[in-house]
Amino acid sequence: MMIKDFLDQFPYILLGVEILYLAGVLFLAAKIIIDTKTTSKTLAYLMLIVFLPFVGIIIYFVFGVNYRKNKFYTFKIEGNEEIFHKILKYVKQTHYVTLDNRKGELDNFITTINFLYHSGHSPLTQWNEVEVLVNGEEKFAKVFEVIQKAKHHIHLEYYIYENDDIGNKLADLLILKANEGVIVRFLYDDMGSGKIGKKLLNRLKEAGVETSPVNKITFRIFANRVNYRDHRKIIIVDGKYVFTGGINVSDKYINPNPKQYWRDIHLYIKGNGAFYFQFLFLSNWTFATEKIPQISQEYFAYENLDSGNKMVQVAASGPDTKPSIMLSTTSAILSAKEKVYIVTPYFIPVETVLNAIKQVALSGLDVRLMVPKSGDSLVVNAAAYSYYEELLENNVRIFFYKKGFIHAKTMVIDNNFSCVGTANMDVRSQELNFEVNTLVFDQEVNQKLQNVFLSDMDDCDEIIFNEWKKRSKHKVLFEHLARLLSPLI
Repeated sequence: MMIKDFLDQFPYILLGVEILYLAGVLFLAAKIIIDTKTTSKTLAYLMLIVFLPFVGIIIYFVFGVNYRKNKFYTFKIEGNEEIFHKILKYVKQTHYVTLDNRKGELDNFITTINFLYHSGHSPLTQWNEVEVLVNGEEKFAKVFEVIQKAKHHIHLEYYIYENDDIGNKLADLLILKANEGVIVRFLYDDMGSGKIGKKLLNRLKEAGVETSPVNKITFRIFANRVNYRDHRKIIIVDGKYVFTGGINVSDKYINPNPKQYWRDIHLYIKGNGAFYFQFLFLSNWTFATEKIPQISQEYFAYENLDSGNKMVQVAASGPDTKPSIMLSTTSAILSAKEKVYIVTPYFIPVETVLNAIKQVALSGLDVRLMVPKSGDSLVVNAAAYSYYEELLENNVRIFFYKKGFIHAKTMVIDNNFSCVGTANMDVRSQELNFEVNTLVFDQEVNQKLQNVFLSDMDDCDEIIFNEWKKRSKHKVLFEHLARLLSPLI
């Protein structure tokens, strides 16, 4: 009653507050229109601030502010360039030598290759051995084997690192190598690795392992850089051995509980393909610690491998780069001649990727999409469902994986292009997070991933278009409402 009585006595105060709020909303709307590049995201944020007073404004400042224009990321971009100039000769040498030696094998995808080199300094490399690792059981056995042999340095960068059995086993090995005099640097995402714990970090630091979060979060609930997560999973050993893909450091990835089965894919690369991963790591390390390490030959071990002839190129995205993953994915799909097989845990695609998939499917190619039957979020699941009818009516075959949760992010095109990465097919991965995808131009790796895909189809239900259309109207409505929020998910 006191507030009501006060406002009754001073009605102009309430009017003044309303005018100030309206002016603030108009100012914020103008900022959203100027700063937000995509129409769908612009409209979504405008709807939030208009239809959810105060709450919508809070959501925008938590999730929507474009920090790329902030000095925070200006420093990182400048650091990236400084590191790149230190390794320029290595990058140019390996890229142009590979193009000269192997150009005849790359005709279909030369546009994608040139785009990645010119837009993000990413060289095409040859003389690589590449091994496909299925699930954490295969990945971690190989990781421990390679790290045990490290001589000069071990670099790790992970979205999720948990203080569990596998996390502590890996930590014990890193401590052992640090005690042997090997340089060990460990980057982790402060949001994704929230369960790593101070005890484990202190054990690593006391043993001489250098650790740092990327984007330190002080108040987790109000994490104003929550959009810009370091979603990468990278290990680099001695400048020529690399592990990357979808598998984080956590017990769940080695499937201790068959009832909670986790399907994923990782790559082990030995060779010059390590160049760009090293650049990405050193760039993020400089960003996180504000210190540029001394660059030496040991970090970029250029060599010709008699046993490896696979060509590798890397697509990376983040708030400090162009949207290379989104654009290279689109380019590669449109270069397909026979088939495109995609696996992703979250399918909420940006419009360019969605249109590319529909275009090649309508051209008569064999286009298949494999997704989890149920995801880990009701809203995300519903938003993904909203795209399936559109895909089905454009000749895309869709498969629901039902054995467990399929977390792999892979794409196979024709018989010589493969992609394994960290990026989901959603807006967050394509435009906001630090992500990395590995492109492999090789028939053997392509066939291995095709075999895995075809084997996984045995654990899938295929969606039939006529049956899918029979979903209840209220489900369809909820799915399309969720889709409206997809730019914000």
